[in-house]
Amino acid sequence: CLWCASSGRCVEYPVRRVLPPADLCELHSARWGVCWVNFEALIIAMSVVGGTILIMLGVCCCCCCFKRKSKKQVLEGPDKDDERAAREREKRRVRQEERRAEMKSRHDEIRRKYGTV
Repeated sequence: CLWCASSGRCVEYPVRRVLPPADLCELHSARWGVCWVNFEALIIAMSVVGGTILIMLGVCCCCCCFKRKSKKQVLEGPDKDDERAAREREKRRVRQEERRAEMKSRHDEIRRKYGTV
């Protein structure tokens, strides 16, 4: 049933069309099903609810993909940044050991020179 508030009559809803035609009843005065459900308000409310559901689904999909990506990285092991940082730490450690050995040899040389060995 389509109630038209401007003409004050109830007509059968034109099922072939989504929105009622303007010549049958203006959209702002059309009521759907029962007299108190405004057709415009119903369309707006359904659009808001549908949009909210779509946004929530999108956020859920993004969260799931992010979690899956995080788990995949944990399972695969360290990524390239971690590997690069480990290589740099190893290089610094090797250089530090070389410097220690060089300083020890210098100190030993100085001790031999002055006979403190």
